[in-house]
Amino acid sequence: MMATTTSTAAPPGAVHSRKSAIAKERRRRNFIAATFIVPAFVLFCLFFVGPGVLGLAYSFTDYRGYGDFEFLGLENYRNLFADPAFYRALGRTFLYTGLTVPVGYFLALIVSALLVAKSAKGATIAQVIFFFPWLISPIVVGVIWRWLFGESFGLVNYLISSVGLTPLQWAQNPQLALVVVIIAGSWAGTAFNMLLFIAAMRNIPQSYLEAAELDGASPVKRFVRIIWPLLAPTSFMIVLLGTINSMKEFAMIQALNGGGPGNSNVLMVQYIYETGFESSKIGYASAASMILMLILMVIAFIQTRFDRSDLN
Repeated sequence: MMATTTSTAAPPGAVHSRKSAIAKERRRRNFIAATFIVPAFVLFCLFFVGPGVLGLAYSFTDYRGYGDFEFLGLENYRNLFADPAFYRALGRTFLYTGLTVPVGYFLALIVSALLVAKSAKGATIAQVIFFFPWLISPIVVGVIWRWLFGESFGLVNYLISSVGLTPLQWAQNPQLALVVVIIAGSWAGTAFNMLLFIAAMRNIPQSYLEAAELDGASPVKRFVRIIWPLLAPTSFMIVLLGTINSMKEFAMIQALNGGGPGNSNVLMVQYIYETGFESSKIGYASAASMILMLILMVIAFIQTRFDRSDLN
C-alpha cells in the first residue's frame, strides 16, 4: 500500500495578508528611521547648506555686512587671485598642515602602541591624561602654549635660563612662532587620533601577533609588518580629518599669537576673518571662503581616491 503525500498551498488571502504585514512593517521602520534623520537633516541645512549658499551669493557682491550691496560678478575672485597676501596665507596654511598632520599622526601612533602593549603599566590613567587636550577648548590650548612659550614669563624660557642659555624670542621670531604653533597643533590633535588608533589596535586578531612571535619576530617588526598595515583604514581617516582641521585652524592660533609676529603666520581662516570682519569686506571674504572650501573638497576627493586605489 503506497502512501501518498499531498501539499497544501496557502490560500491567496493568507499570502496577501502576509505581504501587507511585511509592507506595513517596512513602512513603520522607514518612518522611525526618518524620524531620527530629519532633525539632523534640518540642522545640516540650517547651519551648513544655508550659510554655504548665502556665502556663495555674497561672494559675487560687494556686501560689507550692512546696507545695500551691488552685484560684482567675478570681480572679487579676480581681486583675490591678484592679492599677494592671499597666496602667502594659503602657502602658510599648506605648510602648517604639511607639518602638523604627520607630526600628530606619528605621535598618536607611537603613544597608542605604547599604551596597548602588554607590558604597559597604568595604561588607563595614561589614556585619561593623554586625552585631556581633546576636552579643552582650542582657545584654552592656545592660551596654555602662549604661557609656556612666553618670552618674559614662560616656563620654557625659564628652563633655558636656568641652564645658563639665552632665552629665545618665541613671539618676535616668525620661524620660532611657527614652531610653537606646530607643536601646539600637534599636541591638541594627538588625543583624538590616539583613541582611534587604540580602538583599531585592540580589534586586530591576537592570533596574527602570536604567530609572528612564535616565528621569532621582534615587537618592532610585529608592529611594522602586521599592526601598522592593518591600521590603514584608521590611518586614512586620521590623515583626512587632520588635514581638514588643520586647513581650517583658527581659534587656537588666534589665542596663541594671533598669526604674529605681525602677519607672518596668518593662515587662511585668519585671512578670511580679518578681511571679512575687521575690514568689513564680507563679499571678498566670502570669495576666499569658497576657494578654501573648493580646496578642501579637492583634497578630500584625492585622498578618498588614493585610499580606494590602495584597497583595490
